[in-house]
Amino acid sequence: MKRKRFSVEQIVAVLKQAELGMAVADIIRQVGISEQTFYRWKKQYAGLQSDQVRELKQLQDECQTTSGTDPLAT
Repeated sequence: MKRKRFSVEQIVAVLKQAELGMAVADIIRQVGISEQTFYRWKKQYAGLQSDQVRELKQLQDECQTTSGTDPLAT
């Protein structure tokens, strides 16, 4: 399985730089991602604050841990 290079917190930090006016071309070159990846992140994580990021990460972790188990087998 492919390993993720960036945490959700890092992604939100990159998006914040763009919101503050830094050019997208400069950001993607600095971070080492494609323009397509940047806009995919923007679509998924745009407008999130740090507390919302933590909540999203917690929900994703819960989903991953419960997806492998049978909910009726408790």
